Amino acid sequence: MRTELHVPSDLRFLTIVENWLLGSLEVEVGEYVDWPRQSNRLRLVLAEAYSNVVRHAHRDQPNLPVLIRLELKDRDIALEVWDHGRGYDLSTYMAPSPEAMSDGGYGWLIMNRLMDRVEYCLQIDGRNCLKLEASLPEVKKA
Repeated sequence: MRTELHVPSDLRFLTIVENWLLGSLEVEVGEYVDWPRQSNRLRLVLAEAYSNVVRHAHRDQPNLPVLIRLELKDRDIALEVWDHGRGYDLSTYMAPSPEAMSDGGYGWLIMNRLMDRVEYCLQIDGRNCLKLEASLPEVKKA
């Protein structure tokens, strides 16, 4: 299954983005995976990715669209979040220290902990792409 969503850079659309992703996946894999657990995981990852685009990449240009692509093969999910921002140089990323109690920097850490693979590609045809991949575990039968 493949689907995509073009959505404005506005946090008021976050619920729409989440419902699109989770609804699309539940139709396909809801019976085969621990859906409540997996949907919470995916909701958090998508909320972090989308809100980063809105708050950072498109901060000064709210009319720019965000493109979100979803591909599902068996239980393997590939999610892409495309933006038109200047991009982020990951070589400058420093994971936040719990002692420092910093306000930001946790998104990259969260996405890498919750997904099997996270990749960020700068400036592909004028856009940036965050690629998130994971395999959903099957429901364990008692």
